[in-house]
Amino acid sequence: MRKTILTALLCLIIVVPMMAEDVIELTTEQFRERVFDYTTERTWVYKGDKPCIVDFYTTWCGPCRRLAVIMDELSQTYCDQVVFYKVNTEQERILARMFGISSIPQVLYVPMEGRPMLLKGLYPQEEIVKIIDEFLLQIEETEEE
Repeated sequence: MRKTILTALLCLIIVVPMMAEDVIELTTEQFRERVFDYTTERTWVYKGDKPCIVDFYTTWCGPCRRLAVIMDELSQTYCDQVVFYKVNTEQERILARMFGISSIPQVLYVPMEGRPMLLKGLYPQEEIVKIIDEFLLQIEETEEE
């Protein structure tokens, strides 16, 4: 009994916080509610309270699966600063068409202010970190002394 309670507490301490930092699957409707409602807005107006990343993918795509591993890891690192989303382009065809997604993976980087940036292809993790730091979080690189 005591071991069961201890195990349950460990799960709450370790597993539940990790779940809060996972990459969130979005439907078209959720995208319109949380990121940008392209049906009512003529100019880009981001709805979130933190910058976000939207990974457009499919389940059969090898580079998409490799990118998913990177995004999962980065979602843990940047959990307090950036929201990570993913959109299955085969299930959300209208949204994919809206952004002109014709090849995958493609990643939409959405800063708090200004226009988002859509990049095609699989970038190395170091490049994605640089984009997050410089474009989304606007952290200036300091020169080494």
